[in-house]
Amino acid sequence: MATMRSIWKGDLSFGLVNVPVKVYSATESHDRKSYQVDSSDGTRIRYRRVREGTDTEVEFSDIANAYESSAGDTVILTKDDLASLPVQKSPEISILEFVPVEQVDPIYFDKPYYLEPSSKSPKAYVLLARALQETDRLAIASFTLRNRTRMAALRVIEPGVMTLQTLLWPDEVRKPDFGFLDDDVEIRDQELKMASSLIDSMAQDYDPSEFSDTYQEELAKLIDAKSDGSEAFPEAEEDSTEDEDSEVADLLAALRASVKDRGTAEESDDSGVSKAPAKKAAKKVPAKKAAAKKAPAKKAAAKKAPAKKAASSGSDDESKTAAKKTSRRAS
Repeated sequence: MATMRSIWKGDLSFGLVNVPVKVYSATESHDRKSYQVDSSDGTRIRYRRVREGTDTEVEFSDIANAYESSAGDTVILTKDDLASLPVQKSPEISILEFVPVEQVDPIYFDKPYYLEPSSKSPKAYVLLARALQETDRLAIASFTLRNRTRMAALRVIEPGVMTLQTLLWPDEVRKPDFGFLDDDVEIRDQELKMASSLIDSMAQDYDPSEFSDTYQEELAKLIDAKSDGSEAFPEAEEDSTEDEDSEVADLLAALRASVKDRGTAEESDDSGVSKAPAKKAAKKVPAKKAAAKKAPAKKAAAKKAPAKKAASSGSDDESKTAAKKTSRRAS
């Protein structure tokens, strides 16, 4: 992991209190670095900034940005034009208000940053962090980063570190405009109960360390295999789950099958997927489920009954025929 370097330094202010802080990027990509090459011989591909329709290269310092005005005209703004914007460049994170945590929808969260106290005494930093935890609130703040004014939510993560999570502006979040929202979808009580039962059977405490980026893991295998000249992924047997899924007739049957599979996985010692005890899974399956399972068996028995009657009637006819033959012989 690369050494953390602060990207911004300033004061976190609320009321008359100033808390000197350093800002660090809280995330980093774990994707493998690559560059584009010609697939025939591996020669690296380079891109140049050229004028459209020509082969004349343009220096980076001469490149400007073109915007469309409200009237639809193209307006060119240079770096000097953009630098003239009256953006507040104060090195200060201003806390505007404190709001309940549940009132900020996570869809507004953008990029997270760590805040580290930069003064000799971290007392003011620790005090604010503990106060946020005690009140279960987020601090809504405004600050300027890279010449852009941003809104952010200040919150605390373990172990007592404050994070500044930039927020998207309201007009940056699209409104879901889907046709099904106007439909009156009928949900049966059985379906809802079974869906809730499935959710309960899969309920766990979230531990991010239990998950891994399988794409990056498989990519590493492919790279190493290519390097060694070996085969990365030998052909495996075809999975039969598709055929099993096709047998599920409706949503309720699919939910029942999912709950059943979940219970089987929890009872198996070799599963390694669920940590829930078998008793817990058994309690969560509704009693109606067992009754629903027994119903098909009765139907099957009812269907077989006529066959038995046909067989018995056939044997009676044979007995009568044999009796007639015997009487004829006797006479």
